[in-house]
Amino acid sequence: MTDTTRRILLAAAVAGLASPALAQATPKPATLTPEQQTLVDKATAYIQALTSAKGRFVQTDQRGSVTQGTLWLQRPGRARFAYDGPNGLLVVSNGNNVNIFDSRLKTFESYPLSRTPLALLLAREVRLDRGVVITDVRPLADGFTIVAQDAKRQTLGRISLDFSNGPVGLLGWTVSDVKGGQIRVRLSGLEPTGSLDPKLFVLTDPRRRVGKP
Repeated sequence: MTDTTRRILLAAAVAGLASPALAQATPKPATLTPEQQTLVDKATAYIQALTSAKGRFVQTDQRGSVTQGTLWLQRPGRARFAYDGPNGLLVVSNGNNVNIFDSRLKTFESYPLSRTPLALLLAREVRLDRGVVITDVRPLADGFTIVAQDAKRQTLGRISLDFSNGPVGLLGWTVSDVKGGQIRVRLSGLEPTGSLDPKLFVLTDPRRRVGKP
């Protein structure tokens, strides 16, 4: 794998992107106990109420490489992941597409938001009982995990959402692709904010000069 490819995939993994060329079997929904359903309901209510927020993230890829940065969320549809230091990576969801710019390698990539598990968090109406197959709900030492896949298989792979208990809060997520690779994103200090600057969620290809295609 070239350095360019590795860095693009690493950045894309924050948004949960997977290769569109890979196929996977139809996910089988879990039979939830009343206790598990209660946790799903609590997680749904929390995400639905999270209209805008800011925090920090630490990302660990399948090779053990660690990167970190600052994130902003503005539901519905918008998110910004700004990586620290020399990484030169910026991942922005504008409500329709997830755009990725690498300032070091001068590369720009764009993917439909609907084909990423990030769409689950940024939906206008969060409904974990519609359009999403929950394959597992399991306890954590400090909370619980919900494992979900897109019911229509638009999104390849699966996402595991980690939540804290009392009060419920989003701790992070793990994206698993169909080949078994995993990218983990851990959140810290994620707090609701007031209205965010709309410009945070605008990212066009900066390599294009004004007046040129």
